[in-house]
Amino acid sequence: MTEQIDYGNLTKRVVFTENDHRHAQLVLKLKYLRITQAAFFRHIITGLIDDDPRILEYANEISFKSKGKKLKSQKLQKIGRQKLRDFALSEGEVDNIFDLIEGELPEL
Repeated sequence: MTEQIDYGNLTKRVVFTENDHRHAQLVLKLKYLRITQAAFFRHIITGLIDDDPRILEYANEISFKSKGKKLKSQKLQKIGRQKLRDFALSEGEVDNIFDLIEGELPEL
């Protein structure tokens, strides 16, 4: 019998290192903004996962793509967003379309 894993309730630590000076600057800036480090990083992660355009724009700006690839990626993202607006499809409807295609053509 397989055991069900409840992924939504498992917790993970996200850890990285930074030098003392930049860490102090972060702590001071967050205190000024009256937000905890945990809340700040959770909101940034949520924005990235939920495709917040402000976060995505910044992520694209700092990504390690070449300028040519970055411009092409931005152009394709813009076209994709426009097509979604043209067809007036929600994210859930788009996911359903891909599920239907996968069900009909599993070899793709």
